[in-house]
Amino acid sequence: MSAEDATSPRENRIPWAAMAGIIATVTVFAVAQGLTYPLLSFILERQGTTPGLIGLSAAMTPLGFIVSSPSTPALVRRVGAARFAVLCSILAATALIAIAWTQDVWAWMPLRFLLGFFANPLYVISETWLVSITPAARRGRIMGLYSSIVSAGFGLGPLSLGLVGTQGWPPFIIGSAAFLACGLIVLAVAARLPDMRLDGEAVSVGGFFALAPLLLFAVFTAAAFEQVLLSLFAVYGAALGSAEQRIASLITCFIAGNAVLQIVLGRAAERFGSTRMMLFCVLVCLAGCLLLPLLFNNWLIWPLFFVWGGVSFGIYTLSLIQLGERFTGQALIAGNAAFAFVWGTGGIVGSPVAGLAMQLTGHQGLPSSLGLLCCVLVVFLTAQRRRV
Repeated sequence: MSAEDATSPRENRIPWAAMAGIIATVTVFAVAQGLTYPLLSFILERQGTTPGLIGLSAAMTPLGFIVSSPSTPALVRRVGAARFAVLCSILAATALIAIAWTQDVWAWMPLRFLLGFFANPLYVISETWLVSITPAARRGRIMGLYSSIVSAGFGLGPLSLGLVGTQGWPPFIIGSAAFLACGLIVLAVAARLPDMRLDGEAVSVGGFFALAPLLLFAVFTAAAFEQVLLSLFAVYGAALGSAEQRIASLITCFIAGNAVLQIVLGRAAERFGSTRMMLFCVLVCLAGCLLLPLLFNNWLIWPLFFVWGGVSFGIYTLSLIQLGERFTGQALIAGNAAFAFVWGTGGIVGSPVAGLAMQLTGHQGLPSSLGLLCCVLVVFLTAQRRRV
């Protein structure tokens, strides 16, 4: 057998260097994002800022994600994907330096908004590149690998604070350097990247909602699930008398499952189909909501949280896979921007709604609200499968 026969033409066309550069870009960006959230919260807490104001400040970044999403497809067409990504990395680094310089909660409101506004296109452009150049036969495992690495990068952000602390300029220098590194990586691999496909009719973010409402609702569910659990599980655990260390360890287990299981889910999507695997993930999430009150003080809570973390974020991974299966060109760019819009919306809406449910019904309002959200998605997915 010749070397040409041993490797298929499709595999020969896989731009591995470009893929590695794209994944590295988003991973470094995730490190910066993962560092920023706890860093600014620690600083505001030391200043005696009220919890409500800290939460409002944190909401400015996803609000920036939401506001920037509708304009991203048009700016990519006008400026060019690589140039726009480099520009956004510079502006995001500048916004973080301005935050370090001011150290004032009210000045941070618009600055954190700008941080999200400039950072969001980096996600949109990178994910669009990755989805568009990934061969269909390998899309599941590559998107799973991407999600796992990015999740690990986001987890490394808080860990880096353990090395440099939260005082003074060092953590801000690391975050700003990470944003700038994103731009440098894009410059390094730009020559290997294909032109961003702009074929097909121009689609706005609003127009994409009409094309794939269920796909966007799945992204909303994944975002709300993650944000609710990370922000309110401490309240749930405290109501049951659990120690802070145990609660933090369970959250770490949840994040670990998030990072580890995406490759497995992506490979399963190649074998069984992305829609079927998404329904499986949502059903497991629902089962976790039902089992949480029963297993909270049992050793089985640890594997439950590990799997829960994997399947809840797996909904987003499988949504990305479906996006690549169904759309190309300008519709793909609009779809990724719509994903960012909906992810930011889920992050902002989910926690207040679940918090209100806990206030009205007690601590079990946490799994109840998450379970209800999963039930709605199960109904929609099942209805879609029956129509196909």
